[in-house]
Order: sequence, then C-alpha cells, then structure tokens
Amino acid sequence: MKIKRKPNEARFATQFITYAFLIVGFLVSLFPFYLMFVSATHTSGDVVSYPPKLYFTNNLINNFHALNSDIGIGKVFFNSLFITVTYTLLTIILDSMAGYALAKFEFKGKTFLFTMILVTIMIPSQVLLIPLFKLMTSINMVNTYPAVILPSLANAFGIFLMRQNMLVFPDSLIEAARIDGLSEFPIFFRIVLPTMKPAMAALGIYMFMSQWNNFMWPLVVLRTPNMYTFPLALAGLNGMSRINYGEIMLGTTLATLPIMVIFMFFQKQFVSGILNGSVKG
Repeated sequence: MKIKRKPNEARFATQFITYAFLIVGFLVSLFPFYLMFVSATHTSGDVVSYPPKLYFTNNLINNFHALNSDIGIGKVFFNSLFITVTYTLLTIILDSMAGYALAKFEFKGKTFLFTMILVTIMIPSQVLLIPLFKLMTSINMVNTYPAVILPSLANAFGIFLMRQNMLVFPDSLIEAARIDGLSEFPIFFRIVLPTMKPAMAALGIYMFMSQWNNFMWPLVVLRTPNMYTFPLALAGLNGMSRINYGEIMLGTTLATLPIMVIFMFFQKQFVSGILNGSVKG
C-alpha cells in the first residue's frame, strides 16, 4: 500500500532541498573570499603552508606596513578611486545621451549606426592598444589620468543598455515637454534621466568594476609607480625578489572590498536595470 504525501509535506521537502542547495552553494562561493581575508592576517610562510590555516592571526599590522612601504597604499588607492569614479560618471552621462538619441530621435542611418556600435563589441581590445598608445604619445598624454579615462568612455555595451531601457519611455511626455518650451537638454536631464536610475545603477556598477580591475591599458599608458592603480601595484609585488604572500593577500583584499561594497549597496538596481534592458525591443 502506497503512502501518499500531503501537498504541504511535499512542498516543505522541496523548499528544504532548494534552500539547502542554495546555502551550500553560497558557502562554497564565499570560501575563497574568506580564505583571502584570513590570509591577509598571516605571515608569508603561513599563507603557503599545508593544510591552510583557516583562522585569523595577529600579523595584519605587519602586512599593512610592508604593503604601504612597497606600493604606497594611499596614493594607489587615490589613483584607482579617482580614475574609476571619473570614468564611471562620464560613461554614464555619455552612454545615456547616446542611448537617448538612438531610442527617441529619428535620423538617416540610425539603424546602421547602432549596428556599427554593436559590431565594435566584437573587436578585441588588444587590437587597439598600439593605435591608442601612439595617439596618446602624439598629444603628450602618456602617464596621465585622462590617458586612462578617455579612450573607452563611449562604451558600446553601455550605449546598448541605455538605449534598450529608454525605448519604453513614453514619447508623449517628451512631446509635452517640447510643447511647454523645454529644449532637448533640460528634457533629457530633468525628465528622462531621473526615470533611468535602475539602468544607470547597473551601468555604473559594471563600469566601476571593469575600470577598477583594468590592467592592460593602464600597464601600457602609465609609466611611473606614483601613477599606478591597484592592479598594477599588486602585479609589481609578484616581481620582487622576495615575495610576501601575506602582503599580497592584504593588497588583494583592499582592492576587492570597494567592489564588494558597491555591489552590495546597488545589487537590486543592478538586477533591475539589466532585466529591463534585456526585455525591451
């Protein structure tokens, strides 16, 4: 005789298995970050010891002093933060304006232009390194902040994301604003842009992460250690004659924390902006 489970019992069993699987996945995903944070408090020998030590120790201050002595944490952090924040803000503005024009204006060749913008996504960034470096050299911008920020401001992904989100903005509101006498810039900044906060947050997080972790282009265009960002400074630690792995782990932790904080605060807007951009035609 078969015993039939009640619907509530079956639902509870399904939810239990689902949540158990999610908890296990969460812990597995979190473990590398925990190991990195713990290793930041260890000596170099403890970091590479086997089995690995999974508890905090009291060597954090020594690692911090060693890291600050080798790379200058304050200057490196300022370089990374200034370049990344400036790049992110300018990219949001420029990509939003381009997306608005492609979504709400009718002009000859618009479809072709948008197609060409999307085609640029398929071009490997390495192909552009030499031409961009020659350009920066010719205008005397090598080893400067603008040399890192300017080349990738007009981002194809950002333009696409903002265009997709702006397609659903009511044309009637724009026409009403024009009838009331507003020009295009006030309409864009005062009426259209405030409704695009989820998309702007998604774009901002994506651009912040990509620029904060950017290594190849800053490596090409920055020449002196006082201009280095976190990826360059940390890469220099690996080239030292004596590698302090506890110091490297602390530097990696400091470089990772801003990204984690930004994503934790804006994750809802990030998901909302990506989903809105994915379903609009």
